[in-house]
Amino acid sequence: MNDFEDTPPKAGKRRREQTPLQRALGLLVRREHSRKELGRKLKSRGLDPDEVDTAISRLAQDGWQDDERFAETLVRNRANTGYGPLHIRAELGTHGLDSSQIEAAMATFEGDWLDNARDLVCRRFGENGPQELAQRRKAADLLARRGFDGSCIRQATRYDPED
Repeated sequence: MNDFEDTPPKAGKRRREQTPLQRALGLLVRREHSRKELGRKLKSRGLDPDEVDTAISRLAQDGWQDDERFAETLVRNRANTGYGPLHIRAELGTHGLDSSQIEAAMATFEGDWLDNARDLVCRRFGENGPQELAQRRKAADLLARRGFDGSCIRQATRYDPED
């Protein structure tokens, strides 16, 4: 017989099952979540959907969960990691935000998308940017995958670092 099979559970160490409210709060303490994302995570753990919706509504009412704050945080984080506006808008849409919430969040971005695109190109292709046609194509593909629009891609891949 195995030693592990014979050991009785420790007395007094039994964990009580957390309520949907406690679980949701635990997730929100780690990082911002959209209402849709929070509901999906809690329901996937087998919690009662009605209790989950009630818990999320209460947390939203008390200011713990806020889709507007979530959206602004996501825009800032994604822009700082080299993603463009098309990618960010699409990601916000997957979180169940409507177009007015998405536009409001995008309006909070204080940077310049072209500068972000140029910074990304410089990090990948050196300080002078892509010089040859093949490098420019690779840079353009990178920017397109990251969610930058066509005019931004053209300007970011054909520029003089002195500008």
